Amino acid sequence: MNTGLLIIAAALWGAAAGSFLPRAAYRFSAPAGEPWREECPGGHALKGWLGRASCPECAEAAEGVEGAEAAGYGPRTAPLVIVTALVCAALAAATGTRPELGVWLLLAPVGVLLTAVDFRVRRLPDPLTLPFAGAALALLGLTALVPEHAGEWTTALLGSLALGGGYFVLFLINPAGMGFGDVKLALGTGAVLGWYGWPTVMLGTFAGFLLGALYGGALVVARRASRKTAIAFGPFLITGALLGLLVGAYTA
Repeated sequence: MNTGLLIIAAALWGAAAGSFLPRAAYRFSAPAGEPWREECPGGHALKGWLGRASCPECAEAAEGVEGAEAAGYGPRTAPLVIVTALVCAALAAATGTRPELGVWLLLAPVGVLLTAVDFRVRRLPDPLTLPFAGAALALLGLTALVPEHAGEWTTALLGSLALGGGYFVLFLINPAGMGFGDVKLALGTGAVLGWYGWPTVMLGTFAGFLLGALYGGALVVARRASRKTAIAFGPFLITGALLGLLVGAYTA
């Protein structure tokens, strides 16, 4: 397939997948210790996990522009669509037609969803983090059987264990600064990065910590946080993994 067409197809896939994320992002955005949301802000029961974050009952209770505003809840659809489409397009541009691209395109929407949830409530849901790691290893294991792939499943497994273990140590040292959800997420990002080898693991890990430090420093400078303020680290772990993956895929 022509590279340009591949990138366009990946972007369209990302846009379509991103359009299904808003409702899940809202339902998973429950503070730690609370059950997943089952009702819209108006108190109506939510049906399903995928789709737009809008409530027909709330819309019927109001009219015109006010009705449209009352019907909406949670994150807006457009940002999630745009971000997911851009991520998928970038992965296609870096990976090309190699078979592991299919794995990246399947995992990318989950990464965007995790980022949105963690930013909103500083929580990484187990129903997303643990299946993300399992799916990454299982899909990469199948990809390793397909000709023309450019990675190693063994290093993906070892990368998962190494990064998960490293984050677990950080969690034990400073539980207030590193959540256990980050440890579980590191299992998945370690597998993805490990596919392209240890340099990619180190690059993605360093990028995540650097981005988190820059964000925290910016908050301190802007006096919106102190040095002891906890921030959601999952988005930076995921973004760092994405940057490492793009470099690893491009240079493989």
